[in-house]
Amino acid sequence: MARIAVLCGTGMSAFASHLSSTKGAKSSTLRVDSEWGQVPATLVDTRDGEVMIIDRHHSDSDSRTPPHQIEHRANVHAAASFQPNLILSINSVGSMREDLPPGTIGVAADVLDLAEKPWTFHDKHATHADRTSCFDSHASQTCANTLHSAQGQVTYDLVVAQCVGPQFESPSEIDALERLGADVVGMTLGPESRLVAETGIPHVALSCSSNWAAGRTPGSPKAEIDHEAVDEMAASMRERVDECVKALLSSG
Repeated sequence: MARIAVLCGTGMSAFASHLSSTKGAKSSTLRVDSEWGQVPATLVDTRDGEVMIIDRHHSDSDSRTPPHQIEHRANVHAAASFQPNLILSINSVGSMREDLPPGTIGVAADVLDLAEKPWTFHDKHATHADRTSCFDSHASQTCANTLHSAQGQVTYDLVVAQCVGPQFESPSEIDALERLGADVVGMTLGPESRLVAETGIPHVALSCSSNWAAGRTPGSPKAEIDHEAVDEMAASMRERVDECVKALLSSG
């Protein structure tokens, strides 16, 4: 039976309950211990396989871990401990591409992570993980096909730039990132992709366009970015993410 571990965040706080509402699905909650802290997770047993869902922000009713304080090692360790066939990252991003407007989902092809903070499970002995192909081609194509059917089109060659947050980027920063080859920008995929590479588990990433990047709103380059609006936009794509998960489970 297929097993997928999902790392999600902005707009996806209700994703576990959404997936568990599928006919025949059963869910349970658990906490995974690690040397970097405890990770809350939801396990959903569907007819096609099992899905472990981790909110990378560990949100509860009172607080939400900001992106620069996320302990990605704990999250990825918890995901890997599930022994999944695949790890799926769901990331809210700001778009620099006209063919990926807010409300659409694309598939990541590569990562541009120039953040200074290193992320690794190996602090005592040098271990070098290959990242020539960060994302699994079969899983990426499965998601692209599913999204094309749901949206009518899909961008599947996205280069995702990593910024640390918690502030959104400035227009000049976006201009620089685009000159370096980035298509979208987010605050979480860089560390996750590095750590997943060390596990050797296949990885796929969905980029949920939740806003135009700073200075890129058509006709309104001075438009401000509001996180509540970003969260609402990300949440509106939950159903399509659900379809991708089901397609991945069915594809094995």
